[in-house]
Amino acid sequence: MKIIENINITTFSEEENEKSIGQQVVENYRKAEIFKKYGIDFCCGGKKTLSKVCKEKNLDLNLIMNELNKAESAQGFASQNFQAWDAGFLAEYIVNTHHKYVKSAIPFLLELTKKVARVHGADRPELIDIATLFADVADELTAHMFKEEQVLFPYIKQLSASHVNPATQQFPAFSSVEQPILMMEHEHEAVGELFLTIRTLSDNFTPPESACNSYRVSYSKLKEFEEDLHQHIHLENNILFPKALELEETSVV
Repeated sequence: MKIIENINITTFSEEENEKSIGQQVVENYRKAEIFKKYGIDFCCGGKKTLSKVCKEKNLDLNLIMNELNKAESAQGFASQNFQAWDAGFLAEYIVNTHHKYVKSAIPFLLELTKKVARVHGADRPELIDIATLFADVADELTAHMFKEEQVLFPYIKQLSASHVNPATQQFPAFSSVEQPILMMEHEHEAVGELFLTIRTLSDNFTPPESACNSYRVSYSKLKEFEEDLHQHIHLENNILFPKALELEETSVV
């Protein structure tokens, strides 16, 4: 009996291993914490398979798969099953949760990173780079969210509504929702790269022992911002955008 059980687990792991990282998180949100633990990107890099990422990062694939198998057997909460949500509702959730967080966090972090760079930048030049990089992140995300809220998300909500009532269907200026989606995904990658550089410069947001409170708070807040950004991008790239493409493909012409 033990041999049979081991065979079943191995077969299951191999099947899961061929799924993209993003898809695994879509199916079970608990896996996100495991990927995060090993520094595996499940948002911008979510289209890669786990085996490919483990080879790139020289990680123990079997060790990670064992942890993922445990997460697979754990029960989740229906309220966190984003995959089951209506696309229009999910778009509203992203705006009211993640966009709202970003808009409130940006002014505080801009001020704080500039202050820390001004006070400590002479001894820690990486702080000047971090302040500059976060300013770039702020500019990118502000423009990015505006486009989503004014153009892409209203169309996704309209697509969702017309799926229930075809009479409400409207046609956008672009030929397909795929065009703005590709643009948003590209911008996600750009912001992700900026934050990866911030993480590297800050030694994974680890302040030196001598750091003042502002220094420590800036790193803690940057870490929090990045964590929210990962979930934000995951919900869009891996769940909302595929839903929108499917809705458009099945919509009545």
